[in-house]
Amino acid sequence: MSTPVSAPGASVPAAAVTSSAVWALVVSCVLWGTTGTAASFMSDAVNPVTIGASTMTLGGMLLFATSWRTAVAVMRDRSVRPWLLPAAAGMVAYPLAFYASMDLAGVAIGNVVSLGSGPLFAALLEWRVTRQRLTLRWMLCAAVAIVGVALLVAGGHGEASPVDSASIPAGVLLGLVAGAGYALFTFASGVVIRAGHGGRATMGAAFGLAAVPLGVVLLLTGASLLDSPLNLGLAAYLAIGPMFVAYVFFGWGIRSLRSSTVTVITLLEPLVATLLAILIVGERLDVLGWVGLALILAGVTVLSSARRPREVR
Repeated sequence: MSTPVSAPGASVPAAAVTSSAVWALVVSCVLWGTTGTAASFMSDAVNPVTIGASTMTLGGMLLFATSWRTAVAVMRDRSVRPWLLPAAAGMVAYPLAFYASMDLAGVAIGNVVSLGSGPLFAALLEWRVTRQRLTLRWMLCAAVAIVGVALLVAGGHGEASPVDSASIPAGVLLGLVAGAGYALFTFASGVVIRAGHGGRATMGAAFGLAAVPLGVVLLLTGASLLDSPLNLGLAAYLAIGPMFVAYVFFGWGIRSLRSSTVTVITLLEPLVATLLAILIVGERLDVLGWVGLALILAGVTVLSSARRPREVR
């Protein structure tokens, strides 16, 4: 994407700025990694689509409210609307598919597939839209990740796991939909930012627009959130913590780090999610499942640390 942004202020050492940016991203990843575990404690009456809609609606409204002046300016810029609307569409699809994926395939598998497939879909978008070559490294990493997904579907959870193995294929498919949605948001919002708009303003505009259709979904399906104070408390946590606070820290962190560094650090999220799923939710993966997770993370890590290919002239 872009080279690091200069440290804001000559009196602050660049190393200190970089260290703060890294820790900001770590905080974001830890918060994001708690989403599946937190959602698992909601009552069975709460649909995962409702969880995704409430998280993005409330969190998106907060992000828009804290940057509404500049976000409105982005919305009014007709030159970027062809990309702003797809960015918002990606953010509509992502939470709905993401939480449904974790509900069907489990927190660990749903997280890894959703997040691990994102960089692969992003590279495909770059190939189709900006005509960037798919390198041999990309093709090898994609092959490794695809094998990992196949192993997750074939193996998946062990006998002691609370997840039904029969629902894993559907969960993996929804995880791929979530990854494609997030890749669309990342790519399209990047175009808007490169057109001259700030990152916070662009996020506020995209998330604010996404909150409108998701708000309709929440109104139609959200009655179950009112069944207990626990449901409401968890919904509030998901909106304020992993949604609003995490993206504020994320926006702070990415200003001073290379995109390849950012992508590698964000792989902490599926690691945190997997550990919490095992230690708290009680999920258990069989051998094939662990191998599949490892292959996906390995493929995405190598892909994320690679230099971006040049455009085809």
